[in-house]
Amino acid sequence: MGKNPKDPKTVLPDITDAYKDLFGRDLVSIILYGSAAGKDYRPGKSDINLMIILTEDGIEALDRAFQVVRRWRGRGVAVPLFLTEEYVETSLDVFPIEYLNFKNNYNLVFGKDILKDLQFNPEFLRLQCEREIKGKLLLLREAFIETAGRGRALKAATVQALPSLVAIFGALLYLKGKDVPVERRETVRAVAELFDLEVTVFEGILDIREGRAKSGHRESFDLFKGCLREMRKLSRLINALGG
Repeated sequence: MGKNPKDPKTVLPDITDAYKDLFGRDLVSIILYGSAAGKDYRPGKSDINLMIILTEDGIEALDRAFQVVRRWRGRGVAVPLFLTEEYVETSLDVFPIEYLNFKNNYNLVFGKDILKDLQFNPEFLRLQCEREIKGKLLLLREAFIETAGRGRALKAATVQALPSLVAIFGALLYLKGKDVPVERRETVRAVAELFDLEVTVFEGILDIREGRAKSGHRESFDLFKGCLREMRKLSRLINALGG
């Protein structure tokens, strides 16, 4: 089917037609989310992420989508999230960060907009922020020991943690009543200013992830240590938000 599109929106009409043909009236909506819905999309590196909302009958017939999903994987379209409205409504207490992240950066491609009116319980959001940041700390410390602070694996562990951290940052801005920027770099800067974090640590990791900078062993080591330090600080601040 060719290479990944420079503009992800150019493939959406064909994708929409494919899912309409598959599910008919059982297709509730198609939503584009993530980097492809904003300015962080990078052709050939970023996935095109879709949320497919189906009726209960549609989700029971999910096997209809096998071939369409496989076909579009070759164009950089990730395996979509297949959900029902009930699943979304009953998951806001479990995955508030994820749904807030969806709501902050999406385009409605087809059908009903199931994200625009979502409301979030602040304490559920704070608890998930605390759980996620502490979980990431444990995983990164484990990676630090396993790699002995050296090699590509250490850099990869730092870079791979960034998307989850940015999602947590967005949730923290929301909890503090601040606007959540669409672009990752602006989100990093906003939360660093609000919580007095060292912004150069997270911007350095972002530069590596986006291919704007390269790092040797010393630079990777320093960024990793800085990331652990700032995450510990943030963990304490999130805990304090609970009163």
